[in-house]
Amino acid sequence: MFSKVLIANRGEIACRVIRTCEKLGVQTVAVYSEADRDAQHVRMATEAYLLGPAPPSESYLNIYKIVEVAKSSGAEAIHPGYGFLSENAAFAVACREAGVKFIGPSPEVMETMRDKVRARKLAKKAGLPVLPGTNTAVGDRNALKRANKLGFPLMVKAAAGGGGIGMQIVNSPEEMAPLIERARHQAANSFGSPRLYFERYLEHASHIEVQILADEKGKTIHLMERDCSVQRRNQKILEIAPSMKLTSKLRKLITKYALKLAKHIGYANAGTVEFLVSMDGDIYFLEMNMRLQVEHGITEMITGIDLVEMQLRIASGEKMLYKQKDIRNHGYAMEARIYAEDPDTFLPSSGVITALSEPDGNEHVRIDGSINVGYKVDIYYDPLLAKLMCWGETREEARTLMAESLESYHIEGVNSNVPFLRRVVESQEFASGAYDTWIVSNLQKAAAESQDSPESDIRTEAERRELAAATAVALVAAGNGASHPTPDANGHAVSPWRLYGRSRQMAARQAGRSGWR
Repeated sequence: MFSKVLIANRGEIACRVIRTCEKLGVQTVAVYSEADRDAQHVRMATEAYLLGPAPPSESYLNIYKIVEVAKSSGAEAIHPGYGFLSENAAFAVACREAGVKFIGPSPEVMETMRDKVRARKLAKKAGLPVLPGTNTAVGDRNALKRANKLGFPLMVKAAAGGGGIGMQIVNSPEEMAPLIERARHQAANSFGSPRLYFERYLEHASHIEVQILADEKGKTIHLMERDCSVQRRNQKILEIAPSMKLTSKLRKLITKYALKLAKHIGYANAGTVEFLVSMDGDIYFLEMNMRLQVEHGITEMITGIDLVEMQLRIASGEKMLYKQKDIRNHGYAMEARIYAEDPDTFLPSSGVITALSEPDGNEHVRIDGSINVGYKVDIYYDPLLAKLMCWGETREEARTLMAESLESYHIEGVNSNVPFLRRVVESQEFASGAYDTWIVSNLQKAAAESQDSPESDIRTEAERRELAAATAVALVAAGNGASHPTPDANGHAVSPWRLYGRSRQMAARQAGRSGWR
């Protein structure tokens, strides 16, 4: 095992990695921008180093500076978290050349699978079904011809990236030109490449992903699947593990596909193979994420396996600790991503958190975050604030606990998507399980239609009274100097499958006072 690891990231994922390192007795090195001088991950790490100004290009994306900090601090390995440089093959190469272990797959595999057109070809060669699409990047001159040949509706996608960025649905030839221009602009800005490809759009499908682990000796296992169909702007906001939509036959098939691809490309470390599943049960390969996923925590809750620990062990050369027969899921776990954004338009929100009240953590409730009163939500970074995860023996128990936890989650100073997440979790469509990737659009449409109803004013007034009451409670808590309990010596807790549960109540507190996260 490594003695010291640098975390090339910020926010809740940096804190998350540090906690596992502490559990394993591994020293940690944090890096930070000028905007993050007082950030929680900086305070938690064994040591911390300034990278540069707030813009990511001058700090968290500065490959040279990060590698230099790793060498000068004596860090033997770098954990990239997710986002930023986590799937950057050039960064992995720079680590290798500096003699620092990159905690992830090899740069060769990363470079191969980063190109989505090439990934489609490899998946097909490995025996996975793929949606009809273009096998080469699409140029502007032949775009319409290739689109007509493929048929509408179709999806325009960035060849060099994922995460819903540079993705547009085209329903007719008339929509082609402006949507392609928009997709190219987004792709170039986010991934440094304007290359696009087409794929048939599968309506009313479910987005299912399979978590895999592979050691550097070729041993590969899966850790079940996650349903990630609740999305806004093609980006996930609520996930559940395992999926209730898969029959045992479909689960066996989709996990088989994931393992086949991982073995075919020689993958090592943690990764996720993503699929679309049609209403008829047809499975299609989407892409592979070559890093730890934002939603990894719910897999940990149902399997009892610390994925970050496994990443560290695999990268340090250890053999796989588990056999496939050892993997058993316990109950259901659900994650809601708490974003600083308008709950109706989903536009990012920035500012300073002036009051914060979170649900109590326990063996069934986990919050991965790094925020506190006084925390500045900056325009330079992703607006993800925290991840709320709930576990239950049944899916309905997990859903009910999630609804209750969201009810007690209040943030002031910036807008948050908590009200919308509550609408999703409490909706009949979600409760029944009969939903797909259209669920957010369906809820937005229903909300728009209800605005003309006489009941809408009543509901709005009720929501206002509820917010006023929550604010009053927060102000009282702040006036009393409310605080939350400190963790145990290791910062970890209890249940055999709840790795990071902890009792915690972050009520509204006076600005500038921050506590353990």
